[in-house]
Amino acid sequence: MHNLLYGVCTHTYLLAPCSYSAALYTAVPYYSDTRTATESNRKKPMKHKHVTTKEIEKIIQSLATKDSHGFDGISNRILKISSPFIISPLTFIINKALLKGIFLDSMKFSIVKPLYKNSNKQDMANYRPICLLITFSKIFEIFMQARLLDHLTSHNILSKEQYGFRSNLIMENATFTLTNEILNAINNLWVGGIFCDLKKVFDCVNHNILIKKLDHYGITGINKTLYESYLTDRYQSVSIYSNNTGEFMVSKWEKIKHGVPQGSITGPMFFFIYINDLPALINKNATPALFADDTSYLNYTL
Repeated sequence: MHNLLYGVCTHTYLLAPCSYSAALYTAVPYYSDTRTATESNRKKPMKHKHVTTKEIEKIIQSLATKDSHGFDGISNRILKISSPFIISPLTFIINKALLKGIFLDSMKFSIVKPLYKNSNKQDMANYRPICLLITFSKIFEIFMQARLLDHLTSHNILSKEQYGFRSNLIMENATFTLTNEILNAINNLWVGGIFCDLKKVFDCVNHNILIKKLDHYGITGINKTLYESYLTDRYQSVSIYSNNTGEFMVSKWEKIKHGVPQGSITGPMFFFIYINDLPALINKNATPALFADDTSYLNYTL
């Protein structure tokens, strides 16, 4: 097994003639010269920015008009209707939370509903967990996501090999990269490829490792405190509809110790940061291309 398998998860997938693990994530960022993290190779700190009422209004209007709701019982539709009356106090609350680096505890509750995909309905592996978040937390998360993405983009932090959920980058870009590499190597002795679809990757994110990586990429001080607050003391409950009773069966609240919420706004970006140093470790010996959790590597001999 190649010496790049490290981290938290235990899921392993056999790909002849090699084996591959979903645990691809380091406790500290990768450095080509094996240096430890110092002030000279850390990224510049992310700037602290307040949110404006105009931003809040734009975020609310961008939400899909739906009647589904989380633990708070407030749907996007109700939020949009009441927005003219709550924008000012909501802006004040969010700015106060940003100033103190606090993600409010009341917004850390999510209800998980299993969504059937296909095949045997008795097999829980055939269900996708969908998180219903607190409606107001979506507004906070969209703002956090925008600020984080602005920082990562302006400092060219995100790996160029990552094509998922990036502006101006789509699946076809990743496909073109792989196809182009194969065609360029068509006259060589051989082309080797490893194509990985990692399972339950969002559940495998270790909070301590993620915080260390955020710190390295410049999310420090009060901004780091905010993301730490977002990740800690989160709770979820599972809700399943019973055909026998015609009611929803709800589990007790349990603390989330690993991973980021499925369906959250910031979840994909956290995952990208979590594996952002992976291509730098691989591209000396292979050509990586990543689209979210779909990871591909090509290698060929001249």
